Amino acid sequence: MMAAMGDVVPWLADALVILGVTIMTIGVYGVFRMPDLYTRLHAASKSVFLGTMSLVLASVVTGEPAIVARVLLIGALLLLTTPVASHAIGRGAYLEGEQMQTPGALDESGHHLAEADHPVWRI
Repeated sequence: MMAAMGDVVPWLADALVILGVTIMTIGVYGVFRMPDLYTRLHAASKSVFLGTMSLVLASVVTGEPAIVARVLLIGALLLLTTPVASHAIGRGAYLEGEQMQTPGALDESGHHLAEADHPVWRI
């Protein structure tokens, strides 16, 4: 039973690496293809996170304790920093007046309301 698992692990790791690289490549295509900053940011942040998590899982499958510990730390840091960074970039673009250019996009930010109608929470 364990010999069969030993034969499958390299194939599984290779498949996960190929999956991660494919996801990231599709994300790069999305960055070039999307019409505005917000959709490009979405394509980049999601594909980097999902592709990297696939690579992390491929490294965990190998089972080497030193590698697994480092890779899990990298995955945890990406889990925390990727959404924060993409939110900061998107918020900065919004505050600078970057417009959505996606056809049919609906801006629900409330920027069209009078200043007294919504609280001031700018940082």
